[in-house]
Amino acid sequence: MESLIAAVREQEEAARFLAWPGDFDLDRGDHVEEVHLASGAALEGFAGDGVGGTYFFCGEGGEERPVLYADSEGGAALVAVGLRELVRLLLVVPWWRDCQAFTDKESRELEAEYLEDMPDLVARRDRAAAALGLGLPDQAEALARLREVATQLGEDFVLIFTPEGRPYELLFTP
Repeated sequence: MESLIAAVREQEEAARFLAWPGDFDLDRGDHVEEVHLASGAALEGFAGDGVGGTYFFCGEGGEERPVLYADSEGGAALVAVGLRELVRLLLVVPWWRDCQAFTDKESRELEAEYLEDMPDLVARRDRAAAALGLGLPDQAEALARLREVATQLGEDFVLIFTPEGRPYELLFTP
């Protein structure tokens, strides 16, 4: 199976959507702070966003590893189990960071704001998903999975600011 990272790099339509509104850039994998996982598992930055946040693969393996997101303000959360799940989240709910309650209503309100600025958002998303060969969940499913990953599975993925030995704040609370 081809690497999804390679596919994103090769598929211009998908890369453009993931860059915006997804705010996901494969050329920004360096985190500005020295960090590690409390468990001692491996941590590999592989992408970032426009405001200094970083996406990390956790543990050993390939693109199926859990993905932790750390923002530039000292917050972090496990957001997906594997790159495919992350890309689906970014395609369906690119405003996920603002969905603190994980509700469909909250997401639909944010979607309306995005659609005002980008009326072709859904068509662009669908073309990006097709280019990558990905089926997409609906918003409610994507948010339910994000809640599960961030608030239940994420307990085992605590990011530590290495110089001070202090944990990052949780982006989402159970």
